Amino acid sequence: MARDWGLRLDFSYRQLIPVQPKMSSPAPSSRSWSISEDSLRRYVRFASESCIQELLSASDSNRAENANDGWKVLTLDNGVEISKRRSGSLHTFRSRWLLRSVSPQQFITVANAVDAAKQWDSDLVEARYIKDLEDNLSIIRLRFGDNSKPLFRNREFIVYERRETMEDGTLVVAVASLPKEIAAGLHPKQNNAIRGLLLQSGWVVEKQEDDACMVTYVVQLDPGGWLPKCFVNRLNTKLVMIIENLRKLAQACPIDGHR
Repeated sequence: MARDWGLRLDFSYRQLIPVQPKMSSPAPSSRSWSISEDSLRRYVRFASESCIQELLSASDSNRAENANDGWKVLTLDNGVEISKRRSGSLHTFRSRWLLRSVSPQQFITVANAVDAAKQWDSDLVEARYIKDLEDNLSIIRLRFGDNSKPLFRNREFIVYERRETMEDGTLVVAVASLPKEIAAGLHPKQNNAIRGLLLQSGWVVEKQEDDACMVTYVVQLDPGGWLPKCFVNRLNTKLVMIIENLRKLAQACPIDGHR
């Protein structure tokens, strides 16, 4: 049965104007935009709507079983499914698994704990909030160091994070990069860092019987800079590692934990 998610698009990208370019450098690649917090909030709410819809679509069990939806299963082991779907020149990866004895709130508490993110992603060097726009809307910087795996080595991402609870209790966390000019205006790029783009990412956590939850994680990224295609498309091995780390942390998390 199709869900009625009731999400409305009521913001146009054009409403970001006026935008004042900073004239610190004439090079187009280093342009930055300085916009008001209200314009930033409205843009992020608009941009995140389509991300939420894509996440909910990817998590829909009926659609997931449809062989014509483009998803190709790469691995299915111990109840964890890793799939991918071509999106232009890159692939979107999806992982789905059932967590037993873990409530949706326990899982989201762990997955959203920016200060603890390094516990479930060993490549991450720094994760911190740049700005809270609303209670459920934040701007975050993710930084990966010189010793990270090639796909993430010396990369940084400036992303929004939007957290929503749907009418049926499903929890959704949408994460994606800001446009590079807006990101540069909020947080100038470090000289030695490569700024990647997280094109689409996030969690969908659905409550199941017997205090269990079905988790769907979707990610599509452009790491920036040149990398052999095999590195970009081998994200499934990293997903398996992240899933296992998150499972252990979620099972140890108090039910009433908070970010």
